[in-house]
Amino acid sequence: MWNTNGIKIKIDLIRHGKTYANEQKLYYGFSDIKLSQEGIKELKNLKLKIHYQEAQLFITSGLIRTVQTLNILFNNPKYIVDENFKEMNFGDFEMKSYEQLKNDSNYLKWIQDIQNNCVPNGESKNQFETRVLNSFSNIIQSCIKSNVNDVVIVCHGGVISVIMTYLFHFENKNFYEWLPSYGRGYSIILNDNYKNYTII
Repeated sequence: MWNTNGIKIKIDLIRHGKTYANEQKLYYGFSDIKLSQEGIKELKNLKLKIHYQEAQLFITSGLIRTVQTLNILFNNPKYIVDENFKEMNFGDFEMKSYEQLKNDSNYLKWIQDIQNNCVPNGESKNQFETRVLNSFSNIIQSCIKSNVNDVVIVCHGGVISVIMTYLFHFENKNFYEWLPSYGRGYSIILNDNYKNYTII
């Protein structure tokens, strides 16, 4: 997917804090929702326990929950927005629960093949994965050109799972096994064909 030209790049992938929609177990990806009070409290407690390392470049998806998380964990740094790191677009299913959707014919059709079937007015998992991995590759190439070797991306659980499943496919973990908890994630080291990670 890329060649780092011998440059070692560290990328920390961190999941945003908890929101009301997470607490209610709703489908939501593009919906722009703030952190819940519990989510803010959890992040502040995590910050006391985990040494979140500074970086040369900070990136968020631009959605408020990722920006709030970045500001809490890293004390309001400057950042850039890459909207391709948004969560999957659940279209007509946004902000709805399984209980609300379980008898919806469009929902039943979608879950028969989530990988290829598009959510009405949303996207398929294939489309989601393609946009995330393309953008991840672009970030790496930009880091090489700009001599940036330390990056933090505050994004979404699904985005992190897509990247980790791709990079570390040989571990034979599925998408859901890579999902980090809120405020947590992975610190990845990339250097040409070498790649490794630690859990944040």
